[in-house]
Amino acid sequence: MRTVGLVPNRDRPVAHDLARRSVQWLHDHGVTVRIPAAEAQAVGLAECAVDIDRFCDDLELVISLGGDGTMLHTAALVYPAPVPIVGINAGNLGYLNAYEAGELELALDRLVRGEFGVSARSMVECTVTSSGPAAGTWHGLNEVVLEKLGAGRMVRLEVAIDDRPFTTYSADGVIVATPTGSTAYSFSARGPIVSPTARMLALTPVAPHMLFDRSLALDPSELVGVEVLGHRQVMVSIDGQPLCTLSEGDRVEVRASAAVAAFVRFADRRFHQILKAKFGLADR
Repeated sequence: MRTVGLVPNRDRPVAHDLARRSVQWLHDHGVTVRIPAAEAQAVGLAECAVDIDRFCDDLELVISLGGDGTMLHTAALVYPAPVPIVGINAGNLGYLNAYEAGELELALDRLVRGEFGVSARSMVECTVTSSGPAAGTWHGLNEVVLEKLGAGRMVRLEVAIDDRPFTTYSADGVIVATPTGSTAYSFSARGPIVSPTARMLALTPVAPHMLFDRSLALDPSELVGVEVLGHRQVMVSIDGQPLCTLSEGDRVEVRASAAVAAFVRFADRRFHQILKAKFGLADR
């Protein structure tokens, strides 16, 4: 391995320390390191800075140093280049990260030796039909969320599947999540936990005020359409980042993206074992 990218969290001192240690270790082992210019300036590694439009050129691997939010940011920076991504956790739970901060040197050694595989993670594609500035098509790794703006009042969202009406949700919102996103916002809304290599979408209402409150597991070929009903405005977010505000009659279509994210996979760090460790589950 000759060229590795780093994406450290700009605001976490522990991520800054991991970045500096990573650069030193990788340089000592003959590996060139690139860091997007904004992140490089934030962590004091300007000598590794590159413009974002050149970051992925001939890159063999990208290491995210932070929590799940940093992993999502890294996936967005890399998209649509098929560069493998691996996370070292400098955040809280860190479902998306393969290693913890205390395992940095172990992780780097295995990565440089090529002792890993690569798995494809589904992404989500969101097309916004609106007179607002966010009209267009957007992509994410975790989920698309439509939810109310104000406290104390529900919104009404008409959902269709493959252009056939399904139901109208009276709720705080709805989430359309990928398998990777099943341990994010969808999880807190009691959506299913899905193996991240599966191909599907999970449609989950948020705090629905109706008898039907279950998640739907959908085939990746199925199109989810959501239209805003009534005068209450709705915020659309992708991977936790606000995209736009929708008004009555505005519409969003969500489907599995043709593009995928490439995640580094270790044989002894399977998703189910990471999940078990994060939740402290016993063997019996």
